[in-house]
Amino acid sequence: MKSANATLTRYRVMATVVGVLLIVLILVGVPLKYLLDDGTDAQQLGEWITTYLGVAHGWLYMIFLVTAFLLARKERWELPFTIVTLICGTIPILSFWAEHRATKRVHDEGARAEATSA
Repeated sequence: MKSANATLTRYRVMATVVGVLLIVLILVGVPLKYLLDDGTDAQQLGEWITTYLGVAHGWLYMIFLVTAFLLARKERWELPFTIVTLICGTIPILSFWAEHRATKRVHDEGARAEATSA
């Protein structure tokens, strides 16, 4: 159970980081970049956010995919559950729901395994 907790922790950290970056990127950066007049400070901030946070999110999403996949393999999740968990990292706010759902499942399965072994 100890290594499952470490894998879960890595997944939860990556899900949170990717989720926060995606929210900032989509709900702050994109509106600032595309809805304001060219040359304003806010528009330039939006340009910076979409450029640099966009790249950071892309790389961190790849790490998220790996951590989510490793957790799915360790916990022996079925393919549909795994795919939904992976895709949710691309949808603002939904990634937090997917992280909660995955964490609950890991804890529930761990409790069930401990109950059957006792």
